[in-house]
Amino acid sequence: MRSRRRAGLDAEQLTIVWQAASLLLDYPSEDLLDHVELVRSASRALPDRLGDPLRGFADHLERTPLAELQAEYVETFDTRRRSNLFLTYFAHGDTRKRGMALLRFKQAYLAAGFEVIDEELPDHLCVVLEFAATGDQTTGRQLMLDHRAGLELLRMSLRDLGSPWAGVVETVTATLPPLRGDEVEAVRRLAAEGPPEEEVGLTPYATPGFDPGPAAPDSPIPLPMPSFPSHSMGAR
Repeated sequence: MRSRRRAGLDAEQLTIVWQAASLLLDYPSEDLLDHVELVRSASRALPDRLGDPLRGFADHLERTPLAELQAEYVETFDTRRRSNLFLTYFAHGDTRKRGMALLRFKQAYLAAGFEVIDEELPDHLCVVLEFAATGDQTTGRQLMLDHRAGLELLRMSLRDLGSPWAGVVETVTATLPPLRGDEVEAVRRLAAEGPPEEEVGLTPYATPGFDPGPAAPDSPIPLPMPSFPSHSMGAR
């Protein structure tokens, strides 16, 4: 509740921000373009500081050829270590420690009664945002806070690139509480050093103490990639 009050948003507004961002940060497709007006409409329930960046990116999607959007997406998120969408990569790179971090995400989803389909890794930001929006707001927000340094590095990297996706990520970080002193230092160090390349991990950048508890739901519900169904914009 502390971070919700600090952001000044109610539960429905958080759902709108996180699910809109989960959609807009996904790979550009015809399906995404079909949902642009839904995003624009839902964003009007948000304060301008959050709604304006989402609507601005929606405008960018509509005026840019799809092939150009797709090429820019790949160049931005698939070829740059500092602007990828996999949260555990910032803390652990491609080291063995990342496997345990990914397991924690899966356990968090399963404890809430969800499981990620095989199409995507559980730490992909779109998946985390979709879970936070439609599954468990408290757990989803905690996953983002546990990897706050990486999320902030992504935000700064996109801003420095002048990327059209920068405003979307900035909207996500605006729903989280202000950085504290130790978090500011973690972001500074990660920005200076980048994700690790050796089998060393970066303990200061992650919070492995987060434990969602035993993952043993009776009947897990598949958690798809962002779908942004219209009914999710209704009252909760």
